[in-house]
Amino acid sequence: MKNDSYAIFETRSGFCGIAWSESGVTRFQLPTSNAAATERLLLRRMARAQAAEPTPEIAGVIETVRRYFEGGEVDFSDLNLDLDGQDDLFKRIYALARRLPWGQTTTYGALAKEIDADPRLARDVGQAMAKNPIPLIIPCHRVLAAGGKVGGFSAPGGAASKVRMLELEGVVMAPKEPAQQSLGF
Repeated sequence: MKNDSYAIFETRSGFCGIAWSESGVTRFQLPTSNAAATERLLLRRMARAQAAEPTPEIAGVIETVRRYFEGGEVDFSDLNLDLDGQDDLFKRIYALARRLPWGQTTTYGALAKEIDADPRLARDVGQAMAKNPIPLIIPCHRVLAAGGKVGGFSAPGGAASKVRMLELEGVVMAPKEPAQQSLGF
Protein backbone atom coordinates (compact mmCIF):
# COMPACT_ATOMS: atom_id res chain seq x y z
CA MET A 1 0.00 0.00 0.00
CA LYS A 2 1.44 3.35 -1.03
CA ASN A 3 1.88 6.23 1.35
CA ASP A 4 0.92 9.62 -0.02
CA SER A 5 2.44 12.90 1.07
CA TYR A 6 0.35 15.96 1.78
CA ALA A 7 0.52 19.66 2.53
CA ILE A 8 -1.95 22.20 3.90
CA PHE A 9 -1.72 25.75 2.56
CA GLU A 10 -3.59 29.02 2.78
CA THR A 11 -5.41 30.78 -0.06
CA ARG A 12 -7.55 33.91 -0.21
CA SER A 13 -10.61 31.64 0.30
CA GLY A 14 -9.25 29.64 3.24
CA PHE A 15 -7.02 26.64 3.86
CA CYS A 16 -6.67 23.97 1.17
CA GLY A 17 -4.97 20.60 1.23
CA ILE A 18 -3.24 18.59 -1.45
CA ALA A 19 -1.95 15.02 -1.42
CA TRP A 20 0.34 13.38 -3.94
CA SER A 21 2.18 10.19 -4.81
CA GLU A 22 5.11 9.61 -7.13
CA SER A 23 2.56 9.39 -9.97
CA GLY A 24 0.73 12.67 -9.36
CA VAL A 25 -1.94 14.43 -7.31
CA THR A 26 -4.13 11.94 -5.41
CA ARG A 27 -6.43 14.22 -3.40
CA PHE A 28 -7.38 17.84 -3.03
CA GLN A 29 -9.35 19.50 -0.26
CA LEU A 30 -11.27 22.66 -1.10
CA PRO A 31 -10.93 25.55 1.36
CA THR A 32 -12.16 25.53 4.92
CA SER A 33 -11.78 28.27 7.51
CA ASN A 34 -8.87 26.68 9.37
CA ALA A 35 -5.89 24.44 8.72
CA ALA A 36 -6.91 21.77 11.25
CA ALA A 37 -10.33 21.27 9.64
CA THR A 38 -8.75 21.04 6.18
CA GLU A 39 -6.22 18.50 7.39
CA ARG A 40 -8.92 16.42 9.09
CA LEU A 41 -11.06 16.36 5.92
CA LEU A 42 -8.11 15.55 3.68
CA LEU A 43 -6.90 12.70 5.89
CA ARG A 44 -10.36 11.18 6.35
CA ARG A 45 -9.68 8.86 3.41
CA MET A 46 -5.88 8.81 3.63
CA ALA A 47 -4.94 7.65 7.11
CA ARG A 48 -1.40 6.69 6.04
CA ALA A 49 -0.50 10.01 4.41
CA GLN A 50 2.42 11.95 5.83
CA ALA A 51 2.87 15.71 5.93
CA ALA A 52 5.74 16.69 3.65
CA GLU A 53 7.43 19.57 1.91
CA PRO A 54 5.83 19.91 -1.54
CA THR A 55 7.86 18.73 -4.52
CA PRO A 56 8.61 21.44 -7.11
CA GLU A 57 5.68 20.22 -9.23
CA ILE A 58 3.28 20.27 -6.25
CA ALA A 59 4.59 23.70 -5.18
CA GLY A 60 3.62 24.89 -8.67
CA VAL A 61 0.14 23.39 -8.26
CA ILE A 62 -0.23 25.19 -4.92
CA GLU A 63 0.69 28.52 -6.52
CA THR A 64 -1.81 27.86 -9.33
CA VAL A 65 -4.54 27.10 -6.75
CA ARG A 66 -3.74 30.36 -4.96
CA ARG A 67 -4.06 32.26 -8.27
CA TYR A 68 -7.40 30.54 -8.86
CA PHE A 69 -8.81 31.73 -5.54
CA GLU A 70 -7.57 35.26 -6.33
CA GLY A 71 -9.70 35.16 -9.49
CA GLY A 72 -6.88 34.45 -11.93
CA GLU A 73 -7.57 32.27 -14.96
CA VAL A 74 -5.78 28.96 -14.52
CA ASP A 75 -5.58 25.62 -16.30
CA PHE A 76 -5.06 22.33 -14.44
CA SER A 77 -5.64 20.08 -17.46
CA ASP A 78 -1.99 19.08 -17.88
CA LEU A 79 -1.30 18.06 -14.27
CA ASN A 80 -0.40 14.49 -13.52
CA LEU A 81 -3.12 12.83 -11.46
CA ASP A 82 -2.95 9.51 -9.66
CA LEU A 83 -6.45 8.03 -9.86
CA ASP A 84 -5.29 4.55 -8.89
CA GLY A 85 -8.17 2.63 -7.33
CA GLN A 86 -10.88 4.66 -9.08
CA ASP A 87 -13.58 2.92 -11.10
CA ASP A 88 -12.81 2.88 -14.86
CA LEU A 89 -16.08 4.64 -15.69
CA PHE A 90 -15.30 7.37 -13.16
CA LYS A 91 -11.83 7.78 -14.70
CA ARG A 92 -13.48 8.34 -18.10
CA ILE A 93 -15.90 10.86 -16.60
CA TYR A 94 -13.05 12.69 -14.83
CA ALA A 95 -11.07 12.84 -18.09
CA LEU A 96 -14.05 14.46 -19.83
CA ALA A 97 -14.58 16.93 -16.98
CA ARG A 98 -10.89 17.93 -17.13
CA ARG A 99 -11.42 19.10 -20.71
CA LEU A 100 -13.85 21.80 -19.51
CA PRO A 101 -11.97 25.09 -19.75
CA TRP A 102 -12.06 28.00 -17.34
CA GLY A 103 -15.47 29.67 -17.21
CA GLN A 104 -17.37 27.00 -19.16
CA THR A 105 -19.95 24.63 -17.79
CA THR A 106 -21.75 21.51 -18.91
CA THR A 107 -24.40 19.25 -17.40
CA TYR A 108 -24.35 15.76 -15.97
CA GLY A 109 -26.50 14.67 -18.92
CA ALA A 110 -24.19 16.22 -21.54
CA LEU A 111 -21.17 14.45 -20.06
CA ALA A 112 -23.14 11.21 -19.97
CA LYS A 113 -23.99 11.57 -23.68
CA GLU A 114 -20.30 11.94 -24.50
CA ILE A 115 -19.76 8.48 -23.01
CA ASP A 116 -22.96 6.70 -24.01
CA ALA A 117 -26.41 7.55 -25.33
CA ASP A 118 -28.09 6.06 -22.23
CA PRO A 119 -29.53 9.00 -20.24
CA ARG A 120 -29.36 6.91 -17.05
CA LEU A 121 -25.60 7.39 -17.18
CA ALA A 122 -26.18 10.96 -15.94
CA ARG A 123 -26.62 9.47 -12.44
CA ASP A 124 -23.19 7.87 -12.74
CA VAL A 125 -21.75 11.23 -13.76
CA GLY A 126 -23.37 12.77 -10.68
CA GLN A 127 -21.93 10.03 -8.48
CA ALA A 128 -18.47 10.52 -9.99
CA MET A 129 -18.64 14.25 -9.33
CA ALA A 130 -19.83 13.68 -5.74
CA LYS A 131 -16.93 11.27 -5.12
CA ASN A 132 -14.32 13.34 -6.97
CA PRO A 133 -11.09 12.96 -4.97
CA ILE A 134 -9.47 15.97 -6.64
CA PRO A 135 -12.10 18.75 -6.86
CA LEU A 136 -11.10 21.99 -8.58
CA ILE A 137 -8.30 20.19 -10.46
CA ILE A 138 -10.96 17.82 -11.80
CA PRO A 139 -13.46 20.69 -12.17
CA CYS A 140 -16.66 19.10 -10.89
CA HIS A 141 -17.88 22.61 -9.99
CA ARG A 142 -18.31 23.22 -13.74
CA VAL A 143 -20.76 20.32 -14.08
CA LEU A 144 -24.35 21.43 -13.49
CA ALA A 145 -27.72 19.74 -13.16
CA ALA A 146 -30.29 19.76 -15.95
CA GLY A 147 -31.41 23.21 -17.04
CA GLY A 148 -28.18 24.79 -15.82
CA LYS A 149 -29.20 24.45 -12.16
CA VAL A 150 -26.39 24.32 -9.62
CA GLY A 151 -27.15 20.83 -8.35
CA GLY A 152 -25.32 19.40 -5.39
CA PHE A 153 -21.77 19.97 -4.22
CA SER A 154 -20.19 17.85 -1.54
CA ALA A 155 -17.46 20.34 -0.58
CA PRO A 156 -17.53 22.53 2.54
CA GLY A 157 -20.18 25.17 1.98
CA GLY A 158 -22.16 22.98 -0.42
CA ALA A 159 -23.81 24.56 -3.45
CA ALA A 160 -22.91 28.08 -2.26
CA SER A 161 -19.23 27.16 -2.62
CA LYS A 162 -19.87 25.86 -6.13
CA VAL A 163 -21.56 29.14 -7.08
CA ARG A 164 -18.66 31.18 -5.61
CA MET A 165 -16.15 29.12 -7.60
CA LEU A 166 -18.13 29.60 -10.79
CA GLU A 167 -18.37 33.33 -10.11
CA LEU A 168 -14.56 33.47 -9.79
CA GLU A 169 -14.54 32.15 -13.37
CA GLY A 170 -17.06 34.75 -14.57
CA VAL A 171 -19.99 32.33 -14.74
CA VAL A 172 -23.17 34.08 -13.63
CA MET A 173 -25.77 31.75 -12.21
CA ALA A 174 -29.38 32.80 -12.70
CA PRO A 175 -30.90 34.18 -9.51
CA LYS A 176 -33.44 31.97 -7.82
CA GLU A 177 -37.00 32.77 -8.76
CA PRO A 178 -38.85 34.31 -5.83
CA ALA A 179 -41.67 32.22 -4.46
CA GLN A 180 -45.05 33.31 -5.71
CA GLN A 181 -46.92 35.05 -2.98
CA SER A 182 -50.65 34.90 -2.68
CA LEU A 183 -52.15 38.36 -2.83
CA GLY A 184 -55.30 37.15 -1.17
CA PHE A 185 -57.55 37.79 -4.20
